[in-house]
Amino acid sequence: MAQDGERSLAVFVDFENLALGFQNRREKFDITRVFERLVEKGKIVFKKAYADWNRFSAYTAMLHEAAIELTEIPRRNQTGKNSADIRLCVDAMDMAYSKEHIDTFVVISGDSDFSPLVSKLKELGKHVIGLGMQESTSELLRDNCDEFIYYEDLEHKHGALPEFDSSVPDSKRKAFKLLLDSLLALRRENKEVIWSSMVKDTMKRKKPSFNETYHGYRTFSELLEDAARNGLLELEMDSRGRSYIVTRFGAEMKTRKPYPPRKPAPIKIRATQTPHSGLIHPTEQESVNITKSETNPANLGPIEEGRDAPTEPLGEPVAPEIFNQGEDDILFTRR
Repeated sequence: MAQDGERSLAVFVDFENLALGFQNRREKFDITRVFERLVEKGKIVFKKAYADWNRFSAYTAMLHEAAIELTEIPRRNQTGKNSADIRLCVDAMDMAYSKEHIDTFVVISGDSDFSPLVSKLKELGKHVIGLGMQESTSELLRDNCDEFIYYEDLEHKHGALPEFDSSVPDSKRKAFKLLLDSLLALRRENKEVIWSSMVKDTMKRKKPSFNETYHGYRTFSELLEDAARNGLLELEMDSRGRSYIVTRFGAEMKTRKPYPPRKPAPIKIRATQTPHSGLIHPTEQESVNITKSETNPANLGPIEEGRDAPTEPLGEPVAPEIFNQGEDDILFTRR
């Protein structure tokens, strides 16, 4: 992956299968809802849809606006059964072998015929996400994917923004709404520690034209600080004092306690030995637990392995007396 939590996605749409799910629905299928969720997963680098577009001409304009490449599959009596499925599988496998930087494959379909494709992509180390309609999705395909998203679950209510003073311009309110949507997206992706850089990357994926200067801020940190002043979120500085971390936001401000500040793990450092002239005797040493923030490395002596302190304190160093000396050993005693 290019960055922590960022994936490169290739999206394959079996549009004929989708049509089976929404043909009896009152609302029209909206591809923008699909991509609003997928950009939360990572960067979409490939989009392709397969169908007999003479049958679905009402949707071609919407798909073109979403920059999806449309692959024409003629009528079944001309190309045979499952021709669209075969083309999709061939293109997906070709990309899996030729584009190593693409690590996530999205199959928008509910057809169980794609289960072998999903299994092969997972065998190649790819992350597979499925998306389909509840009425037309096979349990075999759903359970074989790493993740599966129902189209009906894509609708989500945004947290209501608090009442602002009339002096707050509309451009800032739009920035706050995009900020909250991006934070919710990161939480949906199970991001417990939300760094400011992750928030900005998600905002730019959801809205590529986003720029904090357009909304009146010199830096992205100023946008976060202003949102905190307006009660939208809470911030804390990381241990190095270089970047913000969002600890709480939205509804979490009332129902969830912030995470306790993270502290460095204690390190064990032994006291330094003071050498004596002549024969060196063991001295009593103490082990102390200190943290990096409480210790100046310049004042620490070298870390040495010491022995346990003697049970009795030693007096003045006494010169040893040799009372017996053999050919191979020397015995020492102390008065």
